[in-house]
Amino acid sequence: MSVRKKIIVAMSGGVDSSTTAALLMEQGHEVSGITMQLWDYADGETGCCSLNDVFDARQAANQIGIKHQVVNYKDDFQKYVVNDFINKYYNGQTPNPCIMCNEYMKFDFLLKKSLELGADYLATGHYAKISKNNNGNYFLEKGLDKFKDQSYFLFTLGNKELSKLLFPLGEFTKSRVREISEGFDLSVASKKESQDVCFIAKDYRKFIEENSNYQEPKKGFIKNLEGKILGEHDGIHNFTIGQRKKLGIDSKTAKYVVSINFKEFEVVVGDEKDLYADTLYATNLNWSVDTDKLKNMDIKAKTRYRSPETPVDISFINDQKIMVKFSKVQRALTPGQAIVFYSGEKVLGGGWINEV
Repeated sequence: MSVRKKIIVAMSGGVDSSTTAALLMEQGHEVSGITMQLWDYADGETGCCSLNDVFDARQAANQIGIKHQVVNYKDDFQKYVVNDFINKYYNGQTPNPCIMCNEYMKFDFLLKKSLELGADYLATGHYAKISKNNNGNYFLEKGLDKFKDQSYFLFTLGNKELSKLLFPLGEFTKSRVREISEGFDLSVASKKESQDVCFIAKDYRKFIEENSNYQEPKKGFIKNLEGKILGEHDGIHNFTIGQRKKLGIDSKTAKYVVSINFKEFEVVVGDEKDLYADTLYATNLNWSVDTDKLKNMDIKAKTRYRSPETPVDISFINDQKIMVKFSKVQRALTPGQAIVFYSGEKVLGGGWINEV
């Protein structure tokens, strides 16, 4: 991209987005920064897009020598990310708010805002790549740094969005980005990464109960696979598939949550071997290729950011529901989490695990 472009960079106050802005500025583009204010943090709380991060983003923009602005998307964040987070737990699922934030906040609202401001592109600090074929179609690919690759969190992006996005860090390793940021003498060069859910300071269970304005947790039973009652619980939002601790039951051997029946408000526990399965069903699908071509492709899938890719067979039940069969059993397949499909470096698409 040798032609000078007007690029707005989504600046979170971290080293990745700050380095992205500095690199694009060095390349001669017209660059400005924009930071989303998404959540009201209590005093002393930190998280993505907290006041501390807004300050760091503004400071980095000043160091780079670019304009910077803050946009308030707190209401939208509550509606599309926080409410989804709460609802999924109350329905016996385990949500992935990072994917929801990317889909709605960054690559819907913020992308539209950037284009309205006259930008040619919105750039972010994600570790992923964007490619373009001879027909002019855009595809999402894995980042160079396989440990940092974030394509899993971006599977909802389509051709329309990808054509207006830039991921400059997709060609770098995280360690190289640190070195580059130090070369630019950025104040955030050594800043630690946030590892937790950005809007939750401590306990997600307490957060759910304090921020749910329209429903109360319902008590229910904890049962074994044979249906025997082992105890009671104060709400299925306290549990997720694979959980071993804080089950509230007495057992001489380790027990794990193997399923959650949200209709009956039941939590089912079993042995670790009961966590393994080779089949799941997924809905709300997004594909980057014609689904007819999937029949002739070697496809791998992953069901968590850090889980390894495994060969799969896909059977379409209808346009928006598939059955996925893994070549080997998977541990703790969890409704509410995303499944993302790959062919080599390319992201073919993905969806949301509905049932196992």
